[in-house]
Amino acid sequence: MPASLLSSRRLPWVIAAVVAVVLLWWHAAILAPFVLSLVLAYVLQPAVLRLQHWRVPRALAIGLCLLAVLLVAATVFVLLVPIVSKLTPMLREQLPDLLVGVWGRVVPWLSQFGLSVPATAEELKTWMVGFMQDHVSQWGGAIWKSVLAGGGGLMSVAGMALLVPMLAFYWLLDWDRLGRQWASLVPPHWREPGHAVMAECDELFGQYLRGQLIVMGVLAVYYSVGLSLFGFSLALPIGVFTGLAVCIPYLGFGLGMVLAVLAGLLQFGNGEQGVLWPLLGVGVVYGLGQVVESFFLTPRLVGERIGLHPLGVIFALMLFGQWMGFWGLLIALPVSALAMVLGRRAFVAWQASRLYRAD
Repeated sequence: MPASLLSSRRLPWVIAAVVAVVLLWWHAAILAPFVLSLVLAYVLQPAVLRLQHWRVPRALAIGLCLLAVLLVAATVFVLLVPIVSKLTPMLREQLPDLLVGVWGRVVPWLSQFGLSVPATAEELKTWMVGFMQDHVSQWGGAIWKSVLAGGGGLMSVAGMALLVPMLAFYWLLDWDRLGRQWASLVPPHWREPGHAVMAECDELFGQYLRGQLIVMGVLAVYYSVGLSLFGFSLALPIGVFTGLAVCIPYLGFGLGMVLAVLAGLLQFGNGEQGVLWPLLGVGVVYGLGQVVESFFLTPRLVGERIGLHPLGVIFALMLFGQWMGFWGLLIALPVSALAMVLGRRAFVAWQASRLYRAD
């Protein structure tokens, strides 16, 4: 077959692929809830089948699984209620004295460099009032824009939280029929190896989810106990929240650490321990927790379950974080597990090829 004819036959497929990619890119915001709901349905499908095995109607089983997911998500937010309810009055009552105390320690250090700073609390208050009056218009515009942007983002998140479970319900309700329709699109000679690959991927993803749940539970206990040993009154809610939020790499850990620092400063800042004790406690507990999670728990309990070496886990997190930022950290290990499955099968096919076995 001439190369020109081969190119002319492939050209329509290349054009169709490019057009499909461009359309998907343009409509990413619309497709996002459908993709997220499909992932949620895929995760819940084994639990739905288990409930069906116990003679629970499929629609009821789907509803129970989605309700469990919503309860877990609500629990994470409910943990913030005692934290916020206790920290808010503490901020109102203790923050001024805490700032004045810190300022009194900072003033002598700044004076050594010849800087002109308010020496008393009254002078500091007068300076802050003048500074705010000079910049209030600029800050007001920035805050208003942030509120509008944040409100739009909040509404988008709220809409996504309502839409994704509803779409997941319909995905699960017709899962078998949709699976048969998708399988019919695959050429017959590819169906058997494709089914084997999907079965292996199902097993790996199940191992990944179980390992991630174990890591979250261990860290929730660790942070709660660690903060309790340093005398934090909000050790339990902050520790449990941090442990459950570590499923969001860096963001969950960072938010938990900020809450712990704030709670510690308000609890110990005006006492005999001063500000160094809570900072020391948070530094020790969260520093050690991050080391244990990054170099032991995640590589051992998650990486080994999906067949990744600890070095591979660290490399995958760094690589996907560099490529895609926050979202890359979320999908790094599942995508790496899928790549492992496809890579193993490609290696077996390569070893069976005539090129590999040729003398």
